[in-house]
Amino acid sequence: MEKMTYRDAGVDIDAGNASVSLIKESVRATYRPEVLGDLGGFGGLFALNTKNYREPVLVSGTDGVGTKLRLAFMLDRHDTIGQDAVAMCVNDILVQGAEPLFFLDYLAVGELLPRQVADVVAGVARACKESGCALIGGETAEMAGFYPAGEYDIAGFSVGVVERSQLITSARVRAGDVLLGLPSSGVHSNGYSLVRKICFERKGFKGDEYIEELGKSIGEELLTPTRLYPRVCLPLIRSFDIHGMVHITGGGFYENIPRALPETMGAEIDGAAWEMPAVFRLLQEWGNVDWAEMYRTFNMGIGMVLIASEDEAVRIIAHLTAEGETVYRIGRVTEGAHEVVIKGGVFDA
Repeated sequence: MEKMTYRDAGVDIDAGNASVSLIKESVRATYRPEVLGDLGGFGGLFALNTKNYREPVLVSGTDGVGTKLRLAFMLDRHDTIGQDAVAMCVNDILVQGAEPLFFLDYLAVGELLPRQVADVVAGVARACKESGCALIGGETAEMAGFYPAGEYDIAGFSVGVVERSQLITSARVRAGDVLLGLPSSGVHSNGYSLVRKICFERKGFKGDEYIEELGKSIGEELLTPTRLYPRVCLPLIRSFDIHGMVHITGGGFYENIPRALPETMGAEIDGAAWEMPAVFRLLQEWGNVDWAEMYRTFNMGIGMVLIASEDEAVRIIAHLTAEGETVYRIGRVTEGAHEVVIKGGVFDA
């Protein structure tokens, strides 16, 4: 009887070792002083310096990239998708006031292709470095027969820390507070099941098809990675009295903004307060999607929302403008129903 090996079953341990060799330097470049040890341990080690905090609260988050991965497979481009995995996690813990400390990734592949894995993890590492958090571990699982060759799934897990007294919850939000919007980099990582149905089923686009209104191919536009907000927002959290923050992800404006508000308050949004990126207008037109559905599914050009008093909002706008950042005054907190009302812009057209 012929002898069998793990490789005969579709799992290549040598390829796994080659992948680790390719990603080592990218991972090490993310290390903070609190990181102990190196790659290869059974767990990532991080020594929190508790002397820096009176009452440290750890904030954790986990997420994936979703069906945006289909675009990466279609275009055979894997160097940006790692940033999406990081951003979806660190942006979520940021809204509670937390500084991201470390990140771990889980990558499941059908066939372990070292260069592909290295591209994905390099994107993770770059995003971690930009966000100030260390990539201290992860797992690459070769699952032959479960995922098609060349395809994979990626998820991430992040941990941050915030002083208990500076934890951002809905408790400080007041009626009359101002909502400030920070621009997104594009569609980010939500709504891609609808995006793909519109672009590749209804319109029949190819991934490299050039779209005049976008000035680039549809694939390039849709693969633009999710914006990382820690670098911009952490200094604001430390220097200003921010009452609330919202990461606009799946569920758009209607589902996410109420999560940052007390049950007795809602929000009124001015849909004309910012210029909607062309990709959202095109998706709405191509798919004949109701505008309310668009705002329930996508970020519509606003990826992060800050909630602050009138006076503090004026100071935040001045600070961000001086730093060369774009910020929009997009609405206000209202008394009453725990819901979002959008007026102006396309809703008044």
